[in-house]
Amino acid sequence: MANRLRLKKYPNRRLYDTRNSTYVTLGDVAEQIRQGWEVEVIDAKTRQDVTAFILTQIIMEQAKKSNSLLPVSLLHLIIRFGEGSLSEFFENYLERTIQSYLNYKKNMDEQLRIYLELGMDFSSMAQKSMKDFTPFNPFFESSQVDPADKKEKND
Repeated sequence: MANRLRLKKYPNRRLYDTRNSTYVTLGDVAEQIRQGWEVEVIDAKTRQDVTAFILTQIIMEQAKKSNSLLPVSLLHLIIRFGEGSLSEFFENYLERTIQSYLNYKKNMDEQLRIYLELGMDFSSMAQKSMKDFTPFNPFFESSQVDPADKKEKND
């Protein structure tokens, strides 16, 4: 399991990393998450868990930079139905769907890498076998056969 990073959120909106005893930015937190850390954020004053709020802020900051993280039509649906049926979907299925996609992508990338490595081997094998191939002969004959032997067979 990933390591857990515990942060305190102070009323001045600053985040305090209790492990390293330093203040951190949303960018720092995002980088820690990319490195595999699980984040837990507790409001220092109320002791409430505000992790989802902070993670949403990180996502919103990333969306500002890329101009769009989610399609506008999906954002409309989230706002329109977010507290009803969509919240159940997000809680129960979205995480598993994304995780399945990431696992599938990882497996496909690994298979492609293996095929490319094999392709390099097949390429050299093909070059070796093509060296003996004569394209105008309907049957594969080795070019190592003596032409005089071919003439005797035809006579």
